[in-house]
Amino acid sequence: MKKKMLVLVSLMLVLTGVLSACGKSGSGSDQTFRMNLTTEPPSLDVAQAQDQVSFTVLNGLFEGLTRMDKDGNIVPGVAEKWDVSEDGKKFTFHLRDNAKWSNGDPVTAADFENSWKRTLDPKLNPPAPYAYQLYYIKNAQNYNIEADNPDHISDPAQVGVKAIDDKTLEVELENPTPYFLNIAAFFTAYPVHKDAQFAEAKDYISNGPFKMASWKHGDSIELVPNENYWDKDSIKLTSVKFSMVKDPNTELSMYKTGKLDWAGAPTGSIPPEQIAKFKEENNAELNIKPIASTYYYNFNNDKKPFNNVKVRKALSMAINRTDIVEKITKAGQVPAFGFVSGGIHGVTGEYRSEVKDSEYFQENVEEAKKLLAEGLQEEGMTAMPEFSLTFNEGSHKIIAEAIANMWKENLGITAKLEVQEWKIFLKNRQSLNYDVARAGWGADYNDPMTFIDMFTSKGGNNDIGFKNPEYDALVKEAYSTNDQQKRVDAMAKAEKILIGDNQAIMPIYYYTSAQLIKPYVKNFAVDYSGNIDYSHITIEK
Repeated sequence: MKKKMLVLVSLMLVLTGVLSACGKSGSGSDQTFRMNLTTEPPSLDVAQAQDQVSFTVLNGLFEGLTRMDKDGNIVPGVAEKWDVSEDGKKFTFHLRDNAKWSNGDPVTAADFENSWKRTLDPKLNPPAPYAYQLYYIKNAQNYNIEADNPDHISDPAQVGVKAIDDKTLEVELENPTPYFLNIAAFFTAYPVHKDAQFAEAKDYISNGPFKMASWKHGDSIELVPNENYWDKDSIKLTSVKFSMVKDPNTELSMYKTGKLDWAGAPTGSIPPEQIAKFKEENNAELNIKPIASTYYYNFNNDKKPFNNVKVRKALSMAINRTDIVEKITKAGQVPAFGFVSGGIHGVTGEYRSEVKDSEYFQENVEEAKKLLAEGLQEEGMTAMPEFSLTFNEGSHKIIAEAIANMWKENLGITAKLEVQEWKIFLKNRQSLNYDVARAGWGADYNDPMTFIDMFTSKGGNNDIGFKNPEYDALVKEAYSTNDQQKRVDAMAKAEKILIGDNQAIMPIYYYTSAQLIKPYVKNFAVDYSGNIDYSHITIEK
């Protein structure tokens, strides 16, 4: 996430544990790092992955043309260098001669071209949710979108990515994109081997610092160093072991008894009451940092009565966000009234400082009651029916209980709580099979667009059924200019449409990243959006 035309990532939070406080130091003296995923990754296919659990595993298995260093700077990855045209619309990447797959095959420019075009293929089943991350490439969007698209092109050769030879990849963009080198480091832009399979460890071929040693579905994943990785000498770990433990209390117990070296974010969670206890004790193993991520609830904009903006506004205005972050989550989260989180660059400073989310709406129970009555009447309803509030495993239940109680007390309505297994939960959200559902979004690169383009009408991650031509036009406007003031102005107008005008989602709070880290775990990094880079960890007991 990064540079030239804008240093887009900063704020890399290099966290290193000091002192101890919470339990034993772990077993053995080998270079093994252990953390919890909470659940089975829904997909380890780079074209299909769309969640934090999958991304955390893929981060060790793959490497893109570029990557982030420990300080948050974009540095060469598989590409050892690149050239940028004067107009900023053509990138020529030169791949390393010693870049290899875990099976020993060379990584080629064609591996990137084929991977990107596979992600964009409109016939891919299911469609790639992150295909829109490649829409910066010339003709990518018109190739990917078939339905209701008079400009659709059927020939993938017209997409602006081409392997000139085995070690040279040419990429043509629709418009100058200041953060394209960030996109080149992102999961969707990873290469794929021509014989790639993604279901079992024995068939898995990767090109990153690690390869898959075992995958016990529903139980654990183990990674070991990839002896063919071009920078293998910098990797000190002998193993990365991921557990899949759903209960936060069990995760904490495993940490305390030395079965985990890391507990909590980005993929696990610490019970909120324990976070408060550790804070009071000044526990040196507890790390809490703000990150560029937003916790919110999805409204199914296609389903009655949530298709009514007044109903959506009523539900959002009737909760007390300060009570949620101070009495429930207790990890320094900040109440959210917008979608774009803090920590994201604007024009000269942070976007959230330049574009105030307090202007979108205010909490107001009396106004919420009025809007709910009006909205239900417009839908021909005399009362709000009981509806489902769905969420995945982890610590989300206590937040859902608090919000459901607020709705009951303030609006006299009943939300039925429903916990779902992660993979099923994601599938139901994607297919709009829900009423209200828990959601969270972390920045994929340091620009407001990583939040804003999510809810375009045909966006692969638009799982709320929101369609607004003016919103789409503003996103297109922001895409088409390199003028940061014009870009931010367009994105701010789009966010106002999403939140202020339509309340298409219900922002709740801006995340912090809270984790417990053993003092012997060194040289890890958590970036501005909460992702962990474990590739250069050392265990120093």
